[in-house]
Amino acid sequence: MPGSPAGGDGRGRRALVLVENLSVPFDRRVWQECTTLRDAGWTVHVICPRGTKRDTEAEAVIDGVRIHRYPLRAATGGPAGYLREYGSALWHTARLARRVGPVHVVHACNPPDLLFLPALWLKRRGARFVFDQHDLVPELYLSRFDRGEDLLYRGVRALERLTYRAADVVLATNESYRDVALRRGGLRPEDVFVVRSAPDTERFRPVEPEPELKRGKPHLLCYLGVMGPQDGVDYALRALAKLRDELGRTDWHAVFVGGGDTFEAMVALSRRLGLAERVEFTGRVPDADLVRYLSTADVCLSPDPRNPLNDVSTMNKVLEYMVMGRPMVSFDLREARVSAGDAAVYAPANDEAEFARLVALLMDDPEKRAWMGKLGQERINGPLAWRNSQRALLDAYAAACRARPARSARGPFRLGRRPRR
Repeated sequence: MPGSPAGGDGRGRRALVLVENLSVPFDRRVWQECTTLRDAGWTVHVICPRGTKRDTEAEAVIDGVRIHRYPLRAATGGPAGYLREYGSALWHTARLARRVGPVHVVHACNPPDLLFLPALWLKRRGARFVFDQHDLVPELYLSRFDRGEDLLYRGVRALERLTYRAADVVLATNESYRDVALRRGGLRPEDVFVVRSAPDTERFRPVEPEPELKRGKPHLLCYLGVMGPQDGVDYALRALAKLRDELGRTDWHAVFVGGGDTFEAMVALSRRLGLAERVEFTGRVPDADLVRYLSTADVCLSPDPRNPLNDVSTMNKVLEYMVMGRPMVSFDLREARVSAGDAAVYAPANDEAEFARLVALLMDDPEKRAWMGKLGQERINGPLAWRNSQRALLDAYAAACRARPARSARGPFRLGRRPRR
């Protein structure tokens, strides 16, 4: 295999990106990273699962990026289901990695914190390992399953430590994640780079509002995002019931855009709350339809409750509301404030009644809505712009590829904190 590159210039160099939880290019962050690397001269391969309605081909070349996809059935039935899913994903990833052949960099995106295993195999063949930490999986486990710090939690923590130990460089989505990598992973500050997710401002541009989407009401409320146990759609629905019942507001229609493993449960909850006539669930929609809804929305909803994961995570929905110039109501989360600033108003953590009151406040104040929307767009086109993340990504690749002794030469790979260097 050719020697490792000394800088971020990728001419003549190959990168392999590993993803398990979403298909590509549906995973927008991964796709932006791939095209950034391609534009810097890297030959980019991706291994990921097939989608169900899109990204269904086994192999595709899109805009110069070669994508290798494998069939994967999402987990059902508790821990055993996840073992089947992850075991299948690892087997297919290893199989396809052999087909791709030698690479200079293997770039693994979590969750789960298991892709260090094929990354280690590639490291032994000369690759450098970039760990792209999309989620804090221990906090995800606590927030999603409510089982406390049990045996499975301790296993998840062990896998995270092993991933940090194997990585040459870590990409963190925000400063909170970077702090975890330094504190829990024992990495050097110069080995952890903040590469924030950011919407593609070329794909997300406001269009003319379509009043018919409001279903005859003066105001449209919009939720965009995944619907899982930790995403707070149930909090939003209960807040909307309070908006109707306690504040007497019936001058709104709400649309919930997205899917997930609690989608059907959320539809059922809306019916139990008597909201079926006021709340529309679209499922996942094409980008063009998403832009139509967001361009028409008066107020957007970011109901993620405070829990160990959400408080320190950057929510893609917040960024997408901002790029579309939409004001939002959020619970008071640390990283929500970092991202949105004054483009959001904040209810005390998990306070559904105050969330409802703030929705009503914004519905009644079009000038404040316009001001907040403008602030959000300025932030997305300024300090939170993808161009800043592009520079950080290429700097991370340069650091990973810089000539230095391989970690394995300094001692055996073992579970536990890595030595500071």
